[in-house]
Order: sequence, then structure tokens, then C-alpha cells
Amino acid sequence: MLAERVKTLKPAATIELSTKIREMKKSGVDIISLNIGEPDFAPPAAANDGVRAALDQNISKYGPVPGFPELREAICEKLRNDNGLTYRPDEICVSAGAKQAIFNALFALCGAGDEVLLPTPCWVSYDQMVNLCGATPVPVRLRLENGFALDVDAVERCITPRTRAIVINTPNNPTGAVYSEESLRALGRLAVKYDFWIISDEIYEKILFNGNTHFSVASVSEDVWSHCVTTNGFSKAYALPGWRVGYSAAPRTLAKAISSIQGHVTSATASLSQMGALYAMRGAAESVKLMAEEYAARMVLTGDLLDKIPDILFNRPQGTFYYFLDVSAYLGRRFDGQIIETSDALSRFILEQAHVAVVPGEAFSLPMHLRLSFSNSRENIIEGLSRMAQAFAALK
Repeated sequence: MLAERVKTLKPAATIELSTKIREMKKSGVDIISLNIGEPDFAPPAAANDGVRAALDQNISKYGPVPGFPELREAICEKLRNDNGLTYRPDEICVSAGAKQAIFNALFALCGAGDEVLLPTPCWVSYDQMVNLCGATPVPVRLRLENGFALDVDAVERCITPRTRAIVINTPNNPTGAVYSEESLRALGRLAVKYDFWIISDEIYEKILFNGNTHFSVASVSEDVWSHCVTTNGFSKAYALPGWRVGYSAAPRTLAKAISSIQGHVTSATASLSQMGALYAMRGAAESVKLMAEEYAARMVLTGDLLDKIPDILFNRPQGTFYYFLDVSAYLGRRFDGQIIETSDALSRFILEQAHVAVVPGEAFSLPMHLRLSFSNSRENIIEGLSRMAQAFAALK
């Protein structure tokens, strides 16, 4: 018999969809993937140099659980220079991706009887992580008409004596919203007032458009800092998704607990990956800038093409590489005698008829939407949206 904690566990929809796409491609189907949150760029040369250096120096043994000291020092420097945050190396834990960093923090802080607030729509794994910790996820609904901005009043209405934490993600997956400094300062005040933790997922901080800027909530004040865990990683900005390097920054007592948990689960992140990440931090700034500029161009291109498809509602993203589309006008329409009743069914229709992969809104706790990623070439974006337009037009 399975443990109770996994009986209701749902596979990550994005990973499940990627598996199906691989199977279709293997059978010869020409699929355009606008589903996956994975940069299509090659790793920066500096990251590859770091791996070569590790190989040349035979850096292949077990490392310290929280990460190489020089990498943690570089992360502290980055947080100080980019985010106005002061941490010591013993307050950093390098993990196998930002996903593990977030789970470590939740597992260290939350348990049975606790509630964790999740501004919704939210990334596919947050609620499942909360469930695995024995806590209860509490959605805080954000709205398209407000640009999916962080609604601090709505957050406060959801706070109870059992509220232990909130998980925020800015720039946001799936909506592309960037939470304002004003709203984050207000959230920080709530955390201090009601004594709960803010787990801030800042993995997309370098991918911003149209003058938007990123603000780290832990920089508000010393009191807010003491209620925050800041998480980040190298998958998005540095185009190193398969290298699995993320990190958390937290007050020392919590950081020690996070490291202890990781020590019993995975131990240290792979030595080669850590060296690649270290070299990337030191020498890939120009690559990061160029990739962000290309994402900006793709964002405009994608939005212009989406504008030509009738009855879809969306905001142009302020950051990340996603559009989150309200497709409610197409639900209830028919194709070949079949009624498309949900966005999940619509995404399957688009995959089967147009051979384009997108993610249904159900995966992000908001039905009637689709998430479309523009972390693909301009040519594939143009072709993919042309196919999607034809598929939508076929629905009657």
C-alpha cells in the first residue's frame, strides 16, 4: 500500500505533457513545443569552461551539502549587488535546482495543521509540495483584469491563525506579471504583523520587459528579511535547466535546517554543475543580457500574432517567457461532433489537430486558460501560432 501522502499526489502536468510530446515526436509527428519552460539557448561558454575546469582538476568527489564555499560566496555577492540583500555563506544552501530549494524551505517550515497561501494562478508544483509537507494550500485568486498583480488585500483576507507561509513567484509563471515594489513592501508588513514566512521564488528575475524591474521582498527591512526565504537558480537566466543548480538564502537557523534536510535527501548538488554555475556567475553576464533581449523580441512577436486570433484575452507579460491566455470563449464549441468543454480538452485538441503543445490552465489552478511559452525560435513561434489560429478557426 502507498503512503497516504502520495495517494492524491498529481504528476506535474508540464512534465507529463513533455513525455507525451517525446513519444509523438518519436513516432514521426512534427510537434512544435510552446509548452515547456526551458530556454532553447545553448549554455553560456563560461559555464562550459567551469565544467572543463572541474574535469581538469578532478573536482568530482562529494562536496559540502550546502554547496562549494566559493559558489556560496559568489551567490552572497550576487544577492548584495543585484537585490540589496545581505547574507553570509552559511545562510546559503545550493540545491538540485530551485524546485528543491523551495521544497526544502516548505519542508523545514510547514507541517500538519499549517496553511500556506498561494497567489493563484501559480506554478504547477507549489500546491503539491505543500501537500507533501502535510500542510494545506490556500489559493489567493489573482485576476486577469488587474494584470494578475499581487492583491495584498486578498492575501490578508486569507490569513488565519494557521497561516505559516506564502509562496510568491515574481516575475510570475504562468502569468508573466511582475509584482510591484509597493505590493511587496505591503506583503512584507503583513508577514511581520501576522508572523508568517515569505518564500520568494525569483528564478525569472533577469527576464524582464519594457522597463519593468525586479524587487526582492527580503530587502524591505531587517524584520521582513527575518521572515523571508529567497530562492533562485540557473535554469532560466543562464539557460542551464538540465544542470540542476538552484539555491536558497535564509536566516541562519532556517538555513541550517534546510541543509540538514538536503543532507538526508540528496546531499550536495553535482560538483560539475556547481563549477559550471560558479563560472557562469563570473563570466556570463553578456550572455544573460543577450538572451533577455531575444526573449523581449519574441514576446512582441508572439503578442502581435496572438492579437490576430479572435476571442482570446491576455496581458502582455512584464517578464518570464510565457503568455497566459483566457480561452473561455472557445469552450463549449465543437469539432467533428465533439464538444470542447475544458482548457485541458482544448490543449489536447490543439496538440492532436495542430501538432502544437501548450499547457492547460488546470495545471496552474486556473481553468479556462492556456499557458504558451515563447522560449522557442521565432520561426517555430510563427509556425506554431499559425497552426493554432487554424485550429481555433475550426471550432464551431
